Amino acid sequence: MSARSDRGPAGLRWLDRAHDRHHHGRRLRVLGQHFIEIAPPESSLLDVGCGDGLLTRYLADHRPDLTVEGTDVLVRPEPHVPVTPFDGRTLPHGDRSFDVVLLVDVIHHSDDPAGLLAEAARVARRAVLIKDHLLQGPAAGATLGFMDRVSNLKHGVHVPQNYWTPERWQQAIASLGLREEVWRTDLGLYPWPARLVFERSLHFVARLGVSGGDASRAPAASPGA
Repeated sequence: MSARSDRGPAGLRWLDRAHDRHHHGRRLRVLGQHFIEIAPPESSLLDVGCGDGLLTRYLADHRPDLTVEGTDVLVRPEPHVPVTPFDGRTLPHGDRSFDVVLLVDVIHHSDDPAGLLAEAARVARRAVLIKDHLLQGPAAGATLGFMDRVSNLKHGVHVPQNYWTPERWQQAIASLGLREEVWRTDLGLYPWPARLVFERSLHFVARLGVSGGDASRAPAASPGA
C-alpha cells in the first residue's frame, strides 16, 4: 500500500463529486449497520485504513460498548477518532492487542493483501471484520476498478486493484486459521437501479473468528441505528 498516487484525469472529478453527494451518506449508514450488528460486544476495535474515521465514530456512537481507534497510511486533518500512522504493511501494535480489527475496502488497496490480512489476524484477539470485493461475474474487474478510481480520486489513495476471487478469499482465511462466522453479500449499498451494475455479487461483509477468541455472541445491547 503506497501513500499517494496520481489524482487522475480532471474529467473524472465530476464523478467524484456525484459519488460523494449520492453515495457516501448511504454507504456510511449501510456499512455502519452491518458492523453494528456483527461486532462482538464489549470490544476494543482497531479500524485499519480508517480514512477520516467517520465510520469508526459512527460505530462508537451506536455501540457504546465499543472503544475505537484507527490507523492509516494517510492521516487526514482532524479525523473523527484517534489515528496512528502506519506503513501499509506492518501494524504498529502488538500481538492480540485489540479484540477486533476492522478493514473496510482496505485489503484490495494493499500491495501485499495476504500479508495485511495476516497482520490483522495477528493483532486481533476475537475477530477480524471485513468489507471488501469479490472478483466474480461479467466485467467484475472493470466495474470494481472504475468504482475504486472514483471513490479514491480526491484522496490520492493507491489503487492497485488487487481483487480476489471467492476461492482466493477462502484460501487466505483458511491459511490463517480464521473461521467464517458471518458472510454477507446482499449489502444494500446502492439503490435500484445502480445496484444492478455496481453491487451484484461484487461486495461482501464478513466476521472472521480468531482461534481461541469468542466472537460469536450477539451484541450485548440492541443497536440504536
